[in-house]
Amino acid sequence: MADTAAATNPSAPDPATKHKRTTSTAIAGVYTASELEAEQKSLEIAKDIQKLNWKINTSPTTLQEPDILKKMATTPPMSKLELKFPMGLTVTARNKKGITIKDCLDVIWKQFRKKADDELDMPILAGFVFDHEDYGFGTLGVICKKESDAPQKKKKEK
Repeated sequence: MADTAAATNPSAPDPATKHKRTTSTAIAGVYTASELEAEQKSLEIAKDIQKLNWKINTSPTTLQEPDILKKMATTPPMSKLELKFPMGLTVTARNKKGITIKDCLDVIWKQFRKKADDELDMPILAGFVFDHEDYGFGTLGVICKKESDAPQKKKKEK
């Protein structure tokens, strides 16, 4: 009796058709790693990242030039980037509209924000490198250095 009631009830869900989860719609011009590899395109990293001299355990919002954070990190824009450190650590930046420099710096900062300066061997971000043979199409190598190239502010003596 229960079987016939379900068959005659038009509002009952049909067990043969399940609701499928919708995937995020692709935004034109934003690539995934597999699309980049299929088209054999090369990534170009924003030149602004290479000259930031940013300390990886400080917030990206403390940068002297906050307008840089809004720029795309790569050309063409990517929806997901893995950032691989020389010590083996990998962090992932995601933004379906295209990864900005802020997205990259945020995931790095979230990993290192609780570390003191003396706990980090190389605390300054020197930049990123793209080599699809070593890292793959969706991965950038992170380059860090010991000291900043930027001139340090001198304290005034009284």
